[in-house]
This record gives sequence, structure tokens and C-alpha cells, in this order.
Amino acid sequence: MTAKKNGKVQQGHYDVVILGGGNAALCAAITAARLGSSVIILEAAPKDWRGGNSRHTRNLRLAHDESNEVLTAPYTVEEFYSDLMRVTDGETDEDLARFTLEQSSELWDWLLEQGVRFQPSLGGTLQLSHTNAFFLGGGKALMNAMYRTAEAMGVEVRYDTEVVDLGFDDGHFTQATVRLADGSQEIIAGQSLVAAAGGFEANIEWLREYWGDAADNFIVRGTPYNRGGVLRLMLDNGMMAVGDPKQCHAVALDARAPKFDGGIVTRLDCVSLGIVVNADGDRFYDEGEDFWPKRYAIWGRLIAHQPDQIAHVIIDEKAQGLFMPSVFKPVTSDTIAGIATQLDLDPAKLEDTVATYNAAVVPGTFDTQRLDDCRTEQLDPPKTHWARRIDTPPFYGYSLRPGITFTYLGVRVNRNAQVLMADGRPTSNVFAAGEIMAGNVLGKGYLAGIGMTIGAVFGRIAGREAARRARN
Repeated sequence: MTAKKNGKVQQGHYDVVILGGGNAALCAAITAARLGSSVIILEAAPKDWRGGNSRHTRNLRLAHDESNEVLTAPYTVEEFYSDLMRVTDGETDEDLARFTLEQSSELWDWLLEQGVRFQPSLGGTLQLSHTNAFFLGGGKALMNAMYRTAEAMGVEVRYDTEVVDLGFDDGHFTQATVRLADGSQEIIAGQSLVAAAGGFEANIEWLREYWGDAADNFIVRGTPYNRGGVLRLMLDNGMMAVGDPKQCHAVALDARAPKFDGGIVTRLDCVSLGIVVNADGDRFYDEGEDFWPKRYAIWGRLIAHQPDQIAHVIIDEKAQGLFMPSVFKPVTSDTIAGIATQLDLDPAKLEDTVATYNAAVVPGTFDTQRLDDCRTEQLDPPKTHWARRIDTPPFYGYSLRPGITFTYLGVRVNRNAQVLMADGRPTSNVFAAGEIMAGNVLGKGYLAGIGMTIGAVFGRIAGREAARRARN
């Protein structure tokens, strides 16, 4: 039933209103629907673009005590926690972090129940076979399965529906005002709210507040619809912020990638197999610092701090076949000078950089599946692992840009996914899940697949708590 309110059409009243249409939102919707709630999902994107950044994902990380048909060895909560502390340098809410990892052990069975299927890990430099479960068919197949399950349970999904205002009474949610594709507005009321609408990485103007003009050279890997509108409304209504606005998941992306939504196929995973230089032809970071899944998400920020936000990775023939190739072909030449010319670098400078690096390499036993002993000596910055001379033509080069996946600024939550007000009081019926609250766990750094872990764990909790609040 509809009615008029302030000139806007007021639609029916729902138990649970969910903002966003990715992994976290669907986990919340299915959980709340299974508990008997009426649920509506408000997704800003058109149906063809639904799923937020989850549509581009490949896997999630989860704790497990035994291997199975996909995961090749146990991965305990303690090992998971150790990995997380290592990549974040301890910048996390330790209680929420440990709680998240403990809860992740339930995700395998739960996702199977929702129709999600898994496949063995991809190889090369990914080293994820005992930690991460890969989705059969990738992120789009994951989202299709979740939407199919949710709709079969009666969850209503509204696409092309952008939230432009939220009604709160001292932190108590009352209604959402949405703008439809034809420009008209509607009011949708609910007993409780789950915010799962992502960060603000697609809002270049907002990024520029922290990064300056460098933000103009960022490429947004995922959906162009994560502009942070819901996050801004929540912060403006007195909810507590969490996370450094300059911290983010950002990778080295092929510089030819489209401005938005290039997805996983534009990522370059060969950094640890070669060297990376900036526009001046200088190396600037240890390419072999750690396993690639523990370091790939810092390279976007590293490149963002280089002149003109561009860098170039140089490899030789020995690296071919050891990494997932980009959708774009590399430039290639039988000489380093030839590579430099094609990448618009000073040939003499790049030849010198490569020669200096080659001279510092200490031969060892090359092995991408362990932190091997192939390293450099007396080189600054060093290359700690997988250092081999770049001496076997043809040589290959890719230009790199910062590819931002999601931002870490979000809203503070507790174990019940309940959003906190700026004075520390929990809101009565407002919950958050996914990238909009990932900064509670990720103060800095990233661990491959943990974004999906956070989204699934807190999505389920938010759905459960929102349904419980609606019943009361």
C-alpha cells in the first residue's frame, strides 16, 4: 500500500531495510528472511551491475581445522590472526578482528546452503590453496546464487534506487528517502536498517579531499556506484567514524584499464617476479617482501605516492607462465632500452637500474611457494625473495596505476554489527556490514579474501540482529 508524505510516495513498511546489493547485503537479507522478516534491498546500481565489488571477487578467506575438496590444509584461527596482525601491523580492533576470524569458520557450510559452489585455488603467485576458497564461476556466479536464494525467500529487490536521505531520531532509524531512475523520490520505512553500501572509492571528489590532485590518476577497480552517499549520511547524523580516510585496498593495475569497473582482469600479479620502477627509472620498494596475497593490496598506495602516480614493472622470459596475465598484452623487446622507449622511460637510466639490480642478486633456489632464498645484497631498496637477474630476453613491461578497490573510512560497530553513535552509545536499530565497516578490522594493509570474510560474517550478524530488533 502507498501513501503521500511531503510530496513523495511512501511505500510499504518493512521489517528490515538493507542498503546496498553486494555480498554483505545479501548475507544480511537471507539471514533476516530466514528468521521470518519482511526484507527489502535498495541497490543503487541497475540490475546488470548489481553486486557492488563482490561481482569482481574470486574468493574468501576462512578459518578451518581440516582440509577438504578445495582447501588443501588446515588454517586455524591463530594462523589467520597472525597473518592479519602481520599485514595490519597491529592496527585493528583486536577483539572484533579475532571475533571475525572465529566466525569465519561457519562460512563454508553456510554459503553452500545458499547455493554457492567452490573450486580449487588458482596457482602462480597467489599461494592461497590452504587459506582461501575460490568461487566456482567467480564473483558474478556468487552473487547470482545469493540473489536467487534471497528472491526465492521473498526478499524484495529494488534496482536503480539511490538513497538520498535517511531519517533518524537520536540514532533510531525511521525511513529512507530514495531517488528512482526517472528522478522521482519515494520514502521507504522500516523497523531496522542494515547499511551495506560500501565505501567512497568511486567518489573522486571525496578522495581528492585527502589525496589532492593525485586522486585524478586513480583507477576504480569496481563499481562506479560506491560513492559513499550512505556513509556520508550516517556520519552527518552523528554516527562514530572509524578508519583512516587515506587507507584503502589499492593494487597495481594495468594503466590501460578503464576508469571504472575493470575488475580483476586488469590487476598485475607479476610484481614479485621482476622489478618496479617509477617515472624516473628508480626502484622504490621491495618487490619480494612477502607472499603476494599479503602484499598486493599495498602497491596501489605505493604507486600513488610516486611522481604522476605511475610505475612500470619489468620482467623477463623466465617469469612467463608464473602469474595470472593481465587482459592487456605487455610491451616487449629483446633489449632493456627497447622496453624503456616503449614505456616512455630514459633508456640509459633503466639500463643502469636493471644492471645495478642484477649485480646485487644472490643466486638461490627459486620457489614461488615459499619465502625462498633468492635475494639481493647491498641494494636499496632490497628485494628480499624471488630475486632473479633480469637477463633473459625477450623482456616485458607493463605500466601501472593505483587501482583502488575500497576505502577504509567507515562507521564503528560492536560484535552485534550495531553502529555506535559518536558518544559511544549503540544505536537502537542501525547495523552495518561489509566495506562500510571494514575499517574496524583493517586499520591498514590487506589480506587476500578478508574483505569478503568481513562482509559475510557481519552480514549474517547484521541480518540476525536486525530481524530480532524488528520482532521486538
